[in-house]
Amino acid sequence: MAAEITEIDIIILSFAQTEELKQVTVNCLDSLIASEDPELIKSNIIVVESQKDLKPFQYNYGQTVYPDESFGYNRYMNIGISMTSAPYVCLCNNDLFFHPQWATEIVKVFKAYPDLSSASPMCTIHHAKLGVTPNMGLFAGHRERTEVSGWCLFFKRSMLSLIGHLDENFIFRHASHDYTHLLSSLNLNHFLVTSSVVDHLDHTTLNKQEPERWDELMYQQDTYYEKKWGYRLGRKWELI
Repeated sequence: MAAEITEIDIIILSFAQTEELKQVTVNCLDSLIASEDPELIKSNIIVVESQKDLKPFQYNYGQTVYPDESFGYNRYMNIGISMTSAPYVCLCNNDLFFHPQWATEIVKVFKAYPDLSSASPMCTIHHAKLGVTPNMGLFAGHRERTEVSGWCLFFKRSMLSLIGHLDENFIFRHASHDYTHLLSSLNLNHFLVTSSVVDHLDHTTLNKQEPERWDELMYQQDTYYEKKWGYRLGRKWELI
């Protein structure tokens, strides 16, 4: 009897401003494809590329799209989500290295815990600083950069019927914080799966931005974030 194939829609955001940054995406995709047996895991890959003058270039292994809309992390993720239909969705940065069977390990956990909505792999660079090492088990929680790896969010598509589209007011910073608060407020279970490893090279693209663009991506959503979540988290919202 043939093994069941699991389909996963993987949406990767890229900004190939330079050949170096283009190579970051290429390396990410190469590691992704090498990480799983295609007869067991089918990865439907959408790369959403912000560097418009790269069009019509297509990265290997999937489809590359060049949105007409201005960049927004959640906006571009929503575009990728709308193009796909598999039962699992994985939202990824492009500065990732996928270790063998990262997806297989997460799918095992979803099958073992039917009420699980969302999961993240661990990172041997980041999580090691928190004392977490591979194969330590499952960690339940909703803390960004602890249980929730904002650079790699893996969830059941059915969860979208509860959380709706990702909030496009977040163009970069706070996008993953918004995700964690949605999970928590709706009592949706999330695990950090330490048998699944995806390393995050952390801000490879962001670090190449000019100071004004950095500030826009990192700080201009602070007011909106506080207005949306501050009072729910016990902080007062004051009009000034």
